Amino acid sequence: MSFTRRDFMKIGGLSIAAHGFADQLLADTNSSSRQQLKNMVEGVEPLVEADYLRRNEKARRLMGENKIDGLFLTGSTNMQYFFNLTWGRSERTFGVVICRNRPPVWICPDFEAERASERIPKGQEMRTWHEHESPYKLIADVIRETSGSDARLAIGPTVRSFVLHGLKTDASWLNLTDGEIITGGCRAVKTEKELGYMDLANRITKLAYREGFKSMREGMSTGDLSSAISSAHRRMGVSGSGGPQFGPNSAFPHGSNIRRTLQDGYIVLVDGGCSVEGFRSDVSRTVVFGKPTDRQKRVWDIVRKAQVEAHKAIHPGVTCESIDAVARKVIEDAGFGPDYKYFAHRLGHGIGMEGHEYPYLVRNNKLKLQPGMTFSNEPGIYIYGEFGVRIEDCFCVTQDGAQFLGGMESTAIDKPFGDY
Repeated sequence: MSFTRRDFMKIGGLSIAAHGFADQLLADTNSSSRQQLKNMVEGVEPLVEADYLRRNEKARRLMGENKIDGLFLTGSTNMQYFFNLTWGRSERTFGVVICRNRPPVWICPDFEAERASERIPKGQEMRTWHEHESPYKLIADVIRETSGSDARLAIGPTVRSFVLHGLKTDASWLNLTDGEIITGGCRAVKTEKELGYMDLANRITKLAYREGFKSMREGMSTGDLSSAISSAHRRMGVSGSGGPQFGPNSAFPHGSNIRRTLQDGYIVLVDGGCSVEGFRSDVSRTVVFGKPTDRQKRVWDIVRKAQVEAHKAIHPGVTCESIDAVARKVIEDAGFGPDYKYFAHRLGHGIGMEGHEYPYLVRNNKLKLQPGMTFSNEPGIYIYGEFGVRIEDCFCVTQDGAQFLGGMESTAIDKPFGDY
């Protein structure tokens, strides 16, 4: 994929227009009627068979580049990504071998064959095993038939250890390797359609937060605010959430068990998201209920500067770790260091069908960015006993930099969505 930030804006606009909700989205964000939240996913074009075929073809291409003969997946997001199929995990091995040189082959407990046949893609082979038999020999046979006894089988990163042990025991001749190079290599770089889903999901979550913040009142609970945000998501046609933390609890990056109600002068930190066609948003906003103090404003401004400077540094070819370093330096130079003392976590995580997924913007990750990769950019400063500030927006790497997803960037502590 090769496109610029200008192209990304065109992609987003074309995707929205093609799916029939551009006018609605603009009305919700830029007009006097924007308080009337409407369904924003009605008419969105879903994934189709051709999308899944392209994903499988990319997996086979990566296998060829890495001298891998097959990839074994069990029930997981990866199975859903490649085949639009969900299957609960159990002690009975059910999975699929994506082969480099033949169509996929499914491995299934025999008594589940009829149920599985309703779900697996039409025309794909299924091999079954009875309760006393080994599914691992079936997996090995699939690979041996096309690649011989020196074959390399990649194991999906979420496949459980008993499956790996079974393969090592019953198919010891197989050369097993980590499948992340294939699954991550496919999922990390998004298509234009996938980026359209993510752009819309992030916009919806930001609009839901904006709506939820209107309901803030002294004495309300975090559950009250969370319910208001969830309700706003539902009105826009999705299931979404925003987990808030009030006052000193905001210093805990993932929240505290101490219950607090909203008080004048409290920091309010909200973190959550939703999904559109299986692709997720992840947004954090930090505001103050009442008038912010100078200290609150200063810390907020430092965090926003860290986010902006990191965003400016994003280009294809730079390493994941270098982007984390840019944001961390801003925070350290402002006196909130050293290292992880106040900025307690990595700068960001990959995002797509899962809220957190490969790859990560973190020290020692020398992976180079590519156009189409998507991440969160979420610097924070956490001061236990006082408050915490985090600002999080997801972005897409473009050919000439990066583009925030969903727009509506924070510009000040009292403008969490800019001028929207």
